Parts: sequence; C-alpha cells; structure tokens
Amino acid sequence: MDPIIITTSILSLIAGVGVFLIACTMMSSNLESLGSRRMKALFAKTSNSKLLGVGVGTVATVVIQSSSATSVMVIGFVNAGIMSLAQAATVIFGANIGTTITGQLVALGFSGGSAISTSVIFATLAGIGAFITTFAKKDVWKKIGGILAGFGMIFVGLSLMSNSMKAFAEQESVRNFLALFENPLLLVLIGAILTAVIQSSSVMTSMAITMVVTGLISLNQGVYITMGSNIGTCVTALIAGITSGRNAKRTALIHLIFNTCGVLIFMLLGVFLSIGNINYGFIFESMFPGAPQMQLAMFHTIFNVATVIIVLPLTNLLVKLVTKIVPDKKLEAVEQGPRSYYVDEHMLATPTVAVQQVKNEVMNMAEIAMENLRISFDIISTLDYADIEKFRKNEDELNFLNRELVAFIAKLMRCELGDKDRNYLTTAIRSVSDLERIGDYAENIVEYADKLKSAEMAFSNLAIKEVYDLRSLIERLYEKVMKAYKDRDLVALDGANEIEDRVDNFTAEMNKNHIVRLGRGDCTPEVGAQYLSLSANVERIADHLINVAKTVKE
Repeated sequence: MDPIIITTSILSLIAGVGVFLIACTMMSSNLESLGSRRMKALFAKTSNSKLLGVGVGTVATVVIQSSSATSVMVIGFVNAGIMSLAQAATVIFGANIGTTITGQLVALGFSGGSAISTSVIFATLAGIGAFITTFAKKDVWKKIGGILAGFGMIFVGLSLMSNSMKAFAEQESVRNFLALFENPLLLVLIGAILTAVIQSSSVMTSMAITMVVTGLISLNQGVYITMGSNIGTCVTALIAGITSGRNAKRTALIHLIFNTCGVLIFMLLGVFLSIGNINYGFIFESMFPGAPQMQLAMFHTIFNVATVIIVLPLTNLLVKLVTKIVPDKKLEAVEQGPRSYYVDEHMLATPTVAVQQVKNEVMNMAEIAMENLRISFDIISTLDYADIEKFRKNEDELNFLNRELVAFIAKLMRCELGDKDRNYLTTAIRSVSDLERIGDYAENIVEYADKLKSAEMAFSNLAIKEVYDLRSLIERLYEKVMKAYKDRDLVALDGANEIEDRVDNFTAEMNKNHIVRLGRGDCTPEVGAQYLSLSANVERIADHLINVAKTVKE
C-alpha cells in the first residue's frame, strides 16, 4: 500500500466532496431565487389532495435540490400553523422522490462512450456559468450563471471523487477491507451515519454511485448504503423539529418513520430474495446491463417511488400514530401566548419562500393593529370595556411581532437573496414599525376613554357621529392600503392617497365643529381635550397606513 497514493486519494476525495457540496448549495440557492414565485405558488396550492402534496414536494425538491431543506421548510409551515400534518406528510413523501434527480444527474455524468466523457462536457458549464455571473448586469442572468456554474461544479466534484476512488480501487488491501462489509444492516447503518455527518443524502448517494462505478464496492453494497442515506437525511429535520412546537415535532417524526419504513420493507424483501440466492445487485444488473451508474441511480428512484406508493394510502394512520407518540398536553398556556403566525426560524433554509411569509406576517400584523383600533373606537364611543382583554392580548401580540419580525428580517437579509426581495425586506422593517405605532395610538385612544369614564363624562351624540364617520374613512383607507400592499396595486395606492387626504380634511373639520359646540356649551373643555387628541391620533394613524402602502413603489 503506497502511503503517498493513499494520502493523495484521501485529499482528492475530501476536495471532491467539498466541491460537490458547494456546487449543490450554489445551484440550490440560485434555482430557489430564480423560481421563488413558482415556489410560493406551489406551496400556496397545497390542499387536502394527497397526490397534489406529493407533486408539490417533488417539484419543490427538484427546484431547491435538497429534500432536507424542503422538510425543514415544511416543519416551519406546520409550526406556523399554515399547513396541516397530513399536508406536510404528503409534501415530505414528494421530497423523497424529488431528491432522486441528483442521482440521475450523476449517473448521466458517467454515461457515454465517446472520447470526451459526458462528465467533462457538463463540467465546462462551471466556466460558462462563472463568465455569465461575472459579466452579467441583470440579476436574472447572474442567477442563471450561478445555476450553470453550480451544475458544472457538480461534475468537477464528481470527477475528483471518481479519480480518488479509482486509486483506492487499485489497492487490493482497500478492496479486501471494503469487501468485509457485506451485512445489509451494517451497510444501512454506515449510510445513515455518513449522511447525518454530511447532511445530504444526495451527496451520499452520489458517492455510492461513484464507488460502484469505480469498482470500490459492489452494487449490492451501494444499494444498502443508499437505503441508509434515506434514514440519515432525517437528522436535519429532527433537529429542526426538536427546537419547534408540538406539530413540528410530529412532522419530523413522520419524516423519520416514513423513511425508516421504506428501508425496513426493502430490507425484508432483500431477505426474502436471498432465499433464492438473488439480491438487489443481481436484479438491477440484469435490468441495466453494463451501466453500473444507472443501476444504482434507478434503484434509488424505484426505492423512493415504491415507498411513497406503499405509505401514501396510510397517511392518516401515520398522522394518528405520531399524534399518539407526541400527544397534546392538557394545559396549552404556553402556546396561547404571543407568537408568529407565518414566519419561523427554519424557513431561513429557503429564503425566497421566507420573504413571502414575511409579507403574510406583515399583513397579519396590520389586521391585529386594525382590530385594536376598532376596539378603541368602540370603547371611547360607548365607554363599554367588554373587549378590553382582547385589546390587551392584541397589544402584547403587536409588541411581540415588532421585536420578532424585525429580528427575523435581519437574519433573512444575511441569506442569499435577489435585489427585489432584499429591497422589499428593507421596506418591511419600516412597515412593521408603522403598524406597531398604530397599536400605540389605539392604546392612547383607550386612555382617553379612561379619562372620560373616571370624570363621568362622555362625547356628545354629534361628536360620536363624527367619530364613527372618521372610523368609516379609516376602514376604507385600510382596505385600499392592504390591496395596494398585497398586490402591488398602484391604482389602489392612488385611491388610498385620496382617502388619506379626506381624513386630513375631515379631522380639520372635526376641530372646527368642536369649537362651535364648545361655544354653544354642548361640550366641556375637559371632554373637548380628549376629542381633539382622538382626532390628532387618528390623523397620524392614517399617515402610518399610507406609509405601508407607499412601500410598493420601492
């Protein structure tokens, strides 16, 4: 055994794995950024249809080239309460199918009998993509260049791994050592552990294909290592689930049970085949003779598709099982406190989807602020405090979202994002601040009501009518602002600006009317002070609402 050859081969293998991992990350982030709108539309379409969920999971994983990222993202959706366990399960099933694409690409790289190998041809895309990324001015072309560079680098890494493993395969002592690992259970364990360390089943499967092609291991060994990679890939989701809510833990458990069941089924089938002196290696060598790369890649695809077909009808039973394993607690006091409804730390794994969830959270925050404003209008008009507890809970929620959403956006802005998404996040921070201020002004209005009630005073009927007319204008303004914000509707923005001008004019008219009533003795200076403060606060609320709408121009 030549120590120099062995050392060089080990270093080349490490370099190959490193290049492969970086290539997958590069291709994944750029594909995700370029297909962000489609990704958002995909997850918006998840419904109770099991096949649709599988399709969404498959396509999403093909787009972002990572079943772990898809699973973590799904855990975030479940934790935020916007996806049911059954929906999450089917998306995870689909993710397992989508992750087989990388193996097929690697097999394609080893195909072809021409003088110039397919792998070398694909590897040239790394250089082409690098040139496009360097010289392109438009963001979309930079993303396309990044995708091509990442795709090409996959085959550069593959070539490094292949060359190092060929050197290993030439060492008889290495071949004899690896030949000792024939026990299927041990091979599955090795595949699971290595995948857990690398944090990528795609890389592990690609390494297994390379080892089979170079003759370092047999096809049957590669089959069981590939099975183990399906269990090892659950580690990322389990870590995400442990640090999240109860339903997120259940989702991670579904991922683990699903993948483990698939491995158990195929291992039992392997035992049955061994009775007739047949194994998976023999079957797939017969199906795809002379193409070891295709043999293992096709096993990986058939294995994952077959597992989905078997388990999909049992989805509801699987959901019931994990619900029993992780039961609901009798006291849910902790979960009833302030929380984010749409964003979750685990969504940082898919930044472009997280940006859309930030937008949803901002709109949710706007509705909470408006609900408190409505309650404050009712309280000061009627001096009825029936909804005061709801008001206080909403205020706590607004304060919580103000802190947490800004912190989440700050983390999200450190991720790989396109210019449009980054610009939006910059405006979102200001919008969050504007909405929190609306909540503060609603608090002020309740305080004015407190002063009226403690002094045993109230607004006159004419003043109350004006308050309700002002409220009606604010409701119309809010409707236009949300339409402009949600749909980037500039026509709605023009309508919002027009209503905001009317609010300014109306509050000025309210001040004049108050002076007239004060002169007639219809109200007192004490009551008038609260009335004028209310008018001034609502005018500022209109300003904050219009600030939110104006961000669509940026």
